[in-house]
Amino acid sequence: MNLIEVYIQEVTRRLPEKSRADIALELQSTIGDMLPDDYNEEDVKEVLSKLGSPAALAAGYRDQPMHLIGPRYFDVYVSLLKMILPIAAAISLISVAAEFIFDFNRDDTIINAVLGFLGYGIWRLIEVAVQVFFWLTIVFAVIERMDKGKEQHPLSPSLKPWTPDDLKSITYIPKKKAIPRCEVFGSLMWTAIWATLYFYADRLMGVYRGGGEGLEFKIPAVNQDVLLGYWPIVVAIIGLEVGLALYKLIVGQWTKRMAIFNTVLELFATAVFIFILLNPNLLQQEFIAYMTDLFSISAAQFKNWLLGSIIVTFLIYAGISIYDGIRKSRISSK
Repeated sequence: MNLIEVYIQEVTRRLPEKSRADIALELQSTIGDMLPDDYNEEDVKEVLSKLGSPAALAAGYRDQPMHLIGPRYFDVYVSLLKMILPIAAAISLISVAAEFIFDFNRDDTIINAVLGFLGYGIWRLIEVAVQVFFWLTIVFAVIERMDKGKEQHPLSPSLKPWTPDDLKSITYIPKKKAIPRCEVFGSLMWTAIWATLYFYADRLMGVYRGGGEGLEFKIPAVNQDVLLGYWPIVVAIIGLEVGLALYKLIVGQWTKRMAIFNTVLELFATAVFIFILLNPNLLQQEFIAYMTDLFSISAAQFKNWLLGSIIVTFLIYAGISIYDGIRKSRISSK
């Protein structure tokens, strides 16, 4: 077995047909020059070891990478993946919530409804993540192989060779001032949950009783016609909350402008929902009667206790959100 001939064959079979003969002659000459006059098998092995793997040597002749995405584009690839993936996931989550609201089954129990929403939402998030990862990887793999330049230094996110001046465009974000992505997704998830509860309150909120197949919805707690009477302003609040969440995702840190927007939104939303809660026709009379019998209190006491607790919860949540946003926006980035 001639190791030199086998080595040259392993290199050239990985190359285009038109260049195999020339490269075979070049390799034969190179190996011959590296060998002593009276060489043996050990000398051949030493020379071939210096030349390296046939696959790696062939890749050098082809001037194409052996990796899918190399160091030149890897940082740009990861940066785009981190930016696009959360946005795509957020849009997907919003679309799932919209589909769930419009396709809600009246006969479903609240447990089945919540589990169905979570299961479908998680599946859609996984599907979107796989699609984004696949297509972005394909695009960068093609770019990697189309790049004929000899310059292999890693590129900055601006697709230019890195220089110290690139540091000037990077904003330092202290950890306490940063907005984690989990906070953004939590906000979007909460918006989807309360919006679903609001528009389907007469099917989800009320009295549940045990039946042959589990809990069954018996008495609705609220008058859905009253809630739907405020739908334009509620939809506006939903849109503002989604917009704020996406703004947080893009900026990545608390700013004074964001804190002001968050404060105005919290005050506006809290005022609207308190106004809705104070509507005398909001609670169903059958629900009030059932609860007053259950707790042996008057209807006025029950309404004051229930609505007062909800209003206090709204005020506490809004106060914490406003304070937290203002506090973080004042943290220096220097």
